Amino acid sequence: MEEALIQMGRFIGAGLSMIGALGAGVGIGLSVQGALNGMARNPDAYGNLLTNMILGIAFSEAIAIYCLVVAFLMLFVL
Repeated sequence: MEEALIQMGRFIGAGLSMIGALGAGVGIGLSVQGALNGMARNPDAYGNLLTNMILGIAFSEAIAIYCLVVAFLMLFVL
């Protein structure tokens, strides 16, 4: 019985740790939306906007990867 409660806590904790991935998804969506709006209004700034968009997406995605690592640590290590 006690082992089942510990495993249940692991699953709940891993699920809650993935809430941060929601923020990363929203951040990526807003970054792409802003870059596409900027490219549509000023096509000459395409290269600069694309570079900054990809950099912003990489930083946002890093947060989601950290959340995934924490979830795996909760499931398999603790």
